[in-house]
Amino acid sequence: MAIDATKAFQHETDFLAGVEANLETAKGTLLRGSTWQLTRDDETDRLRALMARHRNYDREKLKSLPANRRIVLRGFERRWLLGRKPTGVAIASVLSPMGHFSADGEAPAPPVGLGELTDHVHKLVSDRKSPYVIGICSPTGFTKEARTAQLTRKNLSIVLIEPNEAGGWQAMAVGDSVDPALMKLFDPESATMKEQRVRKLLESHRAELLTGGLSASAIAGEANLPEHIVRQGFDQLAAVDPELHVTRNDGECLLYQGAAMAHQERKSMNVIDRIRQLFSGDGDEAEKVNLLAERRATLTQRRDKIYEAIGQLEKKESDLLVQGKAATSSVPKRRIAAQLAQLRKDIGRQNTSAAMLNQQINIISTDIHNLTLIQQGERAQLPDTTELTEHAVQAEEMLESLKADADMVGSLETGIEATLTSDEELAIMQEFEEEQPSKLTDTMKAPTKEAELPTAETPPSRGPIADALPPAAPEQSKQSPDPETT
Repeated sequence: MAIDATKAFQHETDFLAGVEANLETAKGTLLRGSTWQLTRDDETDRLRALMARHRNYDREKLKSLPANRRIVLRGFERRWLLGRKPTGVAIASVLSPMGHFSADGEAPAPPVGLGELTDHVHKLVSDRKSPYVIGICSPTGFTKEARTAQLTRKNLSIVLIEPNEAGGWQAMAVGDSVDPALMKLFDPESATMKEQRVRKLLESHRAELLTGGLSASAIAGEANLPEHIVRQGFDQLAAVDPELHVTRNDGECLLYQGAAMAHQERKSMNVIDRIRQLFSGDGDEAEKVNLLAERRATLTQRRDKIYEAIGQLEKKESDLLVQGKAATSSVPKRRIAAQLAQLRKDIGRQNTSAAMLNQQINIISTDIHNLTLIQQGERAQLPDTTELTEHAVQAEEMLESLKADADMVGSLETGIEATLTSDEELAIMQEFEEEQPSKLTDTMKAPTKEAELPTAETPPSRGPIADALPPAAPEQSKQSPDPETT
């Protein structure tokens, strides 16, 4: 399992947190004892030494690496004269390749082998008289030799736990003497977390419900969970979503999408009555849609199984072709040729069956589509032609009345404005209109020399000394006298 140090540290944290909650619940029931002692330990010093060997002294990185942490829960029973007597030890431990993570290797982290597992168990068991229940989690998984190890002895039960690709955990018993209840004790994923994972997986397959259905066995295999947990997830999802329904046919639990129906009691109906109601012209369209959707889901599952069988036959066909080409004599070639001929006929028959199922599914899907349209049309409760015409006439009359009122209000506002303005005010406003362009024209004209000369009414200044003297007598005009005057 190729994971990095951050992912391994997260797996270590999640495992210890989940198992600690399980150990707390198992006190006094699955684990014997009246008083308890909980201790925590890790291998941080060894991890620090491994990092120093590679000249890495980053403290922040030290905190983010898995340190093979463990939880040890010891149980005791009180006795009057002898004090307390040990009743057993439960250990939840993590075993990861710290040497690989401390060296910053680019290669994927290796799984835990048999030798590492054996040494780790010997370190954990200190008292051979007390019964031990040990759950060892490897974030990188275990080798095949470690999974099949024979480490069982008296008063020792070992459970190996590793994360799987589906997001959960896989528990394996070392030997045949491990109680299944103890295996559940070291499962860090609670029932609620498993149900949430099933719901998340179902949401990812939501599109498949539009054309078929989902089987509990297929989802259980994909999620790596027991089938009864997936069935519980089916029931919970159908209880929340009114369009989802659950059916059980030939031992298979199917989840399919149909019409939303209110929860109400229905009278018992045999198969013949259901078929009659299905193909009758009257009846509840929602009930018909659900019956057809259930039938489509069943046919879809049957078709998918045929496709799986075809895939296996095709793989066998390719293997026979390789064997036939590798054969050196004619006898095995004839035998392989006969097998291939029969195998191809079987593949053709299976393809014919799948094609027939596809046609049936297509017909049912078309009928479901038509019934859904009818149901949605009836649910909308649209008005008829008469009501639409009446409403259109009323709307048109309303618009005409509104337009007439708006025109009348506009004429009233104009009359009021003329009434409030007097004749004198109107004359002044007219003057404003006349004076404004003349002033604007005068200001735009350039000043002339005549405008700079002093006028006759205002004599030019002669300075302060000249102003103090008496004014001079006016000069006689040098022009010739007018002949008429003389």
